[in-house]
Amino acid sequence: MDKERPHIPVLLDEVLHCFEKMPEDGVFIDCTLGYAGHTEAVLEKFPHIKAIGIDRDMEAIEYSTKLLERFKDRFEAVHGRFSDVLPKLLQSCKVCGVLADFGVSSLQFDKKERGFSFLSENLDMRMDQSAELSAYHIVNRYPQSELERIFREYAEERAFKRAARAIVEARSKKPIESGKELADILAKVLQKRGKTHPATAIFQAIRIEVNDELGEINRVLDALQKSPPKGAVVGMITFHSLEDRVVKRRFKEWSRSCICPPGVFRCECGNDHALGEMTGRKPLVASVGEIERNPRSRSAKLRCFRFF
Repeated sequence: MDKERPHIPVLLDEVLHCFEKMPEDGVFIDCTLGYAGHTEAVLEKFPHIKAIGIDRDMEAIEYSTKLLERFKDRFEAVHGRFSDVLPKLLQSCKVCGVLADFGVSSLQFDKKERGFSFLSENLDMRMDQSAELSAYHIVNRYPQSELERIFREYAEERAFKRAARAIVEARSKKPIESGKELADILAKVLQKRGKTHPATAIFQAIRIEVNDELGEINRVLDALQKSPPKGAVVGMITFHSLEDRVVKRRFKEWSRSCICPPGVFRCECGNDHALGEMTGRKPLVASVGEIERNPRSRSAKLRCFRFF
């Protein structure tokens, strides 16, 4: 791995294995380009394909364009939300593969000014820094009932009411300005589980709300379902049980050949509705070695699907 690379691509070997059966030519779409670790490896391994990388973060677009300059005849970077860009590409390109890595890049997380971490001096969490909604707005302006909803649905936090109440009480005295401040407020009211910071799930829930991450996942799945690319392989990396559940459920639906209601004695639908097949029943996860090198990979899950 290049020492200059600011982000370690997660499950890289598993991603390359996932796409081994994609068509030998066509366009590979990386919906979450980041710092191009996955795309670079795909371009190196599959010399006859072209790649298009999509990202909301201009810093990532600029870095990746420079990094992949040697592939300039085979690579293009597009700034925007993948849910906006992908449907157009599915209509205009012969797509052979689609990858989405729904995690926050190490560079985004480690840069304190991006406001993702417990040590941040601000509250931001926007993947697209031109977007209006930020973590500061959510923490300081959302009503308590909305904070409770986010923490219950996205963090699956049992003490969601306690966490929301603590934030509302703290901000009534003065605005909550930083990740540090928010982490300290939550640490006082939430139970610590092992080595994980007690505020981890709440921070993740706020990030999901800021970037509409579950909505983005559903929209990209909708686009693929509406315009299934013939023979293409899809790989999706999630870091949260809610995200994995959404992907797993949709892949299972796409694999169903019979869509008759439960209890029907004999199939009446034609039994030919499957869009493709899941590659393996269980997701691919990081090896022990990868987790040692990159502890953030421990929660990553890769699910793969191949369209007929």
